[in-house]
Amino acid sequence: MNIRNILILILILTACKNNENKVNTFAQSSQDEKVIESNRQDFELEVYNYNGLEKFLSKKDDKVYVVNFWATWCKPCIKELPYFEKLNDNYSDENVEVILVSLDFPHLYESKLKPFVLENKLTSKVVALDDVDMDTWIPKVSETWSGAIPATIIYKNDNRKFYEKSFTYKELETEVEQFLN
Repeated sequence: MNIRNILILILILTACKNNENKVNTFAQSSQDEKVIESNRQDFELEVYNYNGLEKFLSKKDDKVYVVNFWATWCKPCIKELPYFEKLNDNYSDENVEVILVSLDFPHLYESKLKPFVLENKLTSKVVALDDVDMDTWIPKVSETWSGAIPATIIYKNDNRKFYEKSFTYKELETEVEQFLN
């Protein structure tokens, strides 16, 4: 690993410390473990390298796309995730699509990511990015991106904005409204 990759990894880990005493900001699910386990088999996680993910970052069909980069170990990401879900629900009839791109480590897909998606009943499209060549794909997402998460792209056709920050629901809605008008 070169120095830049190490620095990016350190930046990501320090920005989004894993909270072992995780406080779930979502309503607690009343499902028992058996139901979650049986649903886990039904959930097919789409995993892409950057080339496969690119199709979600460059669609040109007059729809507003909100693409959020997050991970289950990133506390600020988890805190803002309900806002993306609310946006997805509130704007689904207005030609807005939310795509949640997980940067969880591949060995955690089955034990952390998939259970998280199921337990929190995420309705937005969830995909995983499995591409270790961060030096190549991070600047393709945005030349200004340091690699820290949460990070979000909002775009419609050729109009796009990149945000390396956490959102409140109101801030997120305000940004999306600019693309709808």
